[in-house]
Amino acid sequence: MTTRIDRRTEPERVAPAAGRRAPRGIAQRLVPFGYLSPTVLLIVVLMIVPIIMVIGYSFQDNVIVTDDSEFAGLANYAKVLSDPDFLVALKNTAVFITVSMVAHLLLGLAFAMMLNSKLLSGVTKALFRIVYILPWLFTIAVIAVIWRLLLDPAGVLNYILQTLGVAQSAVDWLGDPDKALWVVTFANVWSGYPFFMISLLAGLQGIPGDLYEAASVDGAGPVQKFLAVTLPQLRPVIISMAVLDLIWTSQQFALIWMMTGGGPLNSTEMLSTFTYKQAFSEYEFSTAAAAAVVVLMLTMILAFFYVRTQRER
Repeated sequence: MTTRIDRRTEPERVAPAAGRRAPRGIAQRLVPFGYLSPTVLLIVVLMIVPIIMVIGYSFQDNVIVTDDSEFAGLANYAKVLSDPDFLVALKNTAVFITVSMVAHLLLGLAFAMMLNSKLLSGVTKALFRIVYILPWLFTIAVIAVIWRLLLDPAGVLNYILQTLGVAQSAVDWLGDPDKALWVVTFANVWSGYPFFMISLLAGLQGIPGDLYEAASVDGAGPVQKFLAVTLPQLRPVIISMAVLDLIWTSQQFALIWMMTGGGPLNSTEMLSTFTYKQAFSEYEFSTAAAAAVVVLMLTMILAFFYVRTQRER
């Protein structure tokens, strides 16, 4: 027997008042901002505020060292951009980051393809991975000390060259203005290529094997497969890593400072070491602030291209 319920006898559902729902809606909207507030606070205190302060210092004269700082306008920027040492540092930085980025890419891609090859056994690949990843495990201080010992006039490298008869006398690798920049760049390449290798190896392992099989059916050889399949598939990874490497290498300071200190004769002077010397060696904080702002603008240009490539992906 079916009981029929008269809907007219059901208790009416009273809709909550609009005033009661409003606070709950506002609270729900504020919950994400509550979770983000610690991170936003740290970013503001540790990054936004210092950047604003440095930009303000760059337009003043005699900041920090005296209490009567004066507004100098663009005088500090004109002084920095016309300084021969700054121009040398800018040129050295351009050479340093360009050569490092290209070498990182070529070495990383070569080692990644070797580790991804089917010609090597699993044990051999594991052994090579351990050997190739070692430079990335060392800190910058350890890397600088290792290379200073190797490149010392009485170091291992000169001993080997003299024993083999390649060099008649000891070479002062870090004391020669014509060699110092290339030696420091080589040390930076040695310490940074494993990151490229790991990233490109992950990209190679993510390429579908069907693409290579289709290329083989079409009669493509190893070189054609590399140009038509491997490089196009790795293009997003290569572009992202290249831009990131340019940003990171342009900010390299510890390796340069601990190996050469910017010398000899400014041959390894970088924008980072130039800014440091202006602030903490010559106590020209206004000039250092202007140089830091210039470096910030150059870095923001690279960061813009990185964000743009990420959005395109």
